[in-house]
Amino acid sequence: MDLPRKFTIRESGHRIHNPITAEKLAVLGRALGLAPGTRALDLASGSGEMLCTWARDHLITGTGVDISTVFTEQARARAVELGVTGQVEFVHGDAVGHVSAEPVDLAACVGATWIGDGVPGTVGLLRRSLRPGGLMLIGEPYWRKEPPDQEAVEGSHAHHRDDFLPLPELIEQFAALGLDVVEMVLADQDSFDRYRAAQWLTTRRWLDRNPDDAMAPAMRAELTAEPARYVRYQREYLGWGIFALMDR
Repeated sequence: MDLPRKFTIRESGHRIHNPITAEKLAVLGRALGLAPGTRALDLASGSGEMLCTWARDHLITGTGVDISTVFTEQARARAVELGVTGQVEFVHGDAVGHVSAEPVDLAACVGATWIGDGVPGTVGLLRRSLRPGGLMLIGEPYWRKEPPDQEAVEGSHAHHRDDFLPLPELIEQFAALGLDVVEMVLADQDSFDRYRAAQWLTTRRWLDRNPDDAMAPAMRAELTAEPARYVRYQREYLGWGIFALMDR
């Protein structure tokens, strides 16, 4: 049980595995007014940056669950680095279907709604762990601009136009699920650059160190094609945000 190796190679240098910057993550933590002792569950927690920095800055506690052995170890190391090992723990496991043993104040899935087969299923999963009146965080892509054709859709790492919604329709989807949108922090194009472009240097350095690795041809092909595809399609058409939600 693990992420595909290609993914962990390209993002091994990342602390945040989605197009949000550390500064914007900090803005969101302050905007939510997190009280000391807030209990959080973060499904698909990656390298644990959200839980670790919010534990340091807001004195929250929590558990992160992620399928990647590499990222789970990075999260545990980050907790040690920031001195929050007594506040947070990171579990290597499948976030699909994971429910907290006790209700939490904050339930999050930031950038991995595939664990619930989309936004509605992920909302349903997070509700199973969330106390009444608690906060839910969903990180999700949306269309910044209507993609003109299937090539633009696929260049934005989607299979179909309806894989993502425009931002107003995404907000309306949350409402239709019985949720109030109470805060949001949106990535901008620079946020996307910091997420995507950083992968290219990590990939190139990995290729230089591992020219004979079985993954090298696939990683070389990706590095050759991805920069142009990113600036032509994903950077122009795709947005991304974290949305804070509360049940009505």
